[in-house]
Amino acid sequence: MKPQTPYRLHEALGYQLSITARIQERRFEDRLKQHGLTRITWCVLLAVNAENLTQPSDIARFIGIDRTATSRALRQMESDGIIARRSGKDDKRTTHVATTEKGKALVAAVSPLARENAAYFRNKLSDNENAELIRLLAKLREGESTELKQL
Repeated sequence: MKPQTPYRLHEALGYQLSITARIQERRFEDRLKQHGLTRITWCVLLAVNAENLTQPSDIARFIGIDRTATSRALRQMESDGIIARRSGKDDKRTTHVATTEKGKALVAAVSPLARENAAYFRNKLSDNENAELIRLLAKLREGESTELKQL
């Protein structure tokens, strides 16, 4: 019987994807902290402000997290005065989320930082390499659920 080659962690696709994502996230999270935000609260702000999503379930689906994590983030953001929640007019069980003036100011302040962080990593590759990487990552996601339990 032929001996098996040992599993090489640093050669594994999953490791390479994870470490690269963590490096990019950490760089951006450092900037978000300066504004009192996390990646989740930033994503919620984008969902509400830029995508006009008002339902917590739609926000959760857009970000790729579960409703529990979304509810936790919304509670904290409402407490911080970043978003406002109100019950639906016809159905009091529904919740509508809106960005406050403070939330809109945060989006305006942080958007350039998000663009800079994305550009920092995008500029490490050529235009063709970026397009190919995006194509390959999309191919890896084909047939997979994009709903993540934690972000």
